[in-house]
Amino acid sequence: MGQIDLRRLRLLRELRDRGTVTAVGAALHMTSSAVSQQLALLAKDVGAPLLEPHGRRVRLTDAAWLLLRHADRLFAQLELAQTELDAYVTGAAATVRLDCFATAVATLAVPAMRRLRTEAPRLTLRVREADTEEALDRLLRDETDVVVGLDGEVRADDARFTRTPLVVDPLDVVLPAGHPRASAPELCLADLAEEEWIVPPAGLCRDITLRECAAAGFTPRTAHTADSYVSVFALVRAGHGVALAPRTAGGGREPGLAVRVPQAQQPARQVSVFLRQTADRAPQLQPVVEALRRTAAELEQSFSSA
Repeated sequence: MGQIDLRRLRLLRELRDRGTVTAVGAALHMTSSAVSQQLALLAKDVGAPLLEPHGRRVRLTDAAWLLLRHADRLFAQLELAQTELDAYVTGAAATVRLDCFATAVATLAVPAMRRLRTEAPRLTLRVREADTEEALDRLLRDETDVVVGLDGEVRADDARFTRTPLVVDPLDVVLPAGHPRASAPELCLADLAEEEWIVPPAGLCRDITLRECAAAGFTPRTAHTADSYVSVFALVRAGHGVALAPRTAGGGREPGLAVRVPQAQQPARQVSVFLRQTADRAPQLQPVVEALRRTAAELEQSFSSA
């Protein structure tokens, strides 16, 4: 058995995660033939075949799966060594990259930054808005360090991440201020079965809207689709429909809107912080996670008192 090239070993892990040589090449800006060549050299290094034909594709051999079990532990240990070395060299000074979905920027990221400015003044937090799926993909590629994301957009048993729950974000009914139901003593989703709805084009909030309306006995008549809650609120304010919106979107502070908590069923989404496996021990990440947890606790308290 020859010396194993770590770059080739990373390619094998990419093939496991992405499924095809073509997908690996596209993700890493390599040709498929270059990927195949490097994997063939890795097989020569270890002295065992790592791929076998499977229809028009290839699949991993038992030897490849055995190697990958060791590779995961190896790369986790290398990452831990690098983060500990960084902390040793830089002390408390570090730059941490944080990816989070849109409505968490104002409600979680910005207050956490304000807290860190006082509690960890030599730590710099760089925020990037990204949906959860994209952010977790960047986390695996070491293009970001911390992700604030939504549980429903990642498998709960995905062992590549460690997950810390932050806050449950309720989804409320948003109506035009002059809507007949805006001041009703009680409001159920079923009361809105005949209304036109504004629904996201894709993603978790769309899934929740369709699921909760179905549970209330109807399919929402989608009049408009909008991904940004600035757009959703503008459409509702103008009387073009009703919507379900997460409380972190801040609809209660928008003029011209009535935000109501639906009776009998309260839709919600779970917000969590994600790190790469073992990265929760990285010293420079711990103040960021703690600032997010404390900010989330305050946010949840504000939800209960609203």
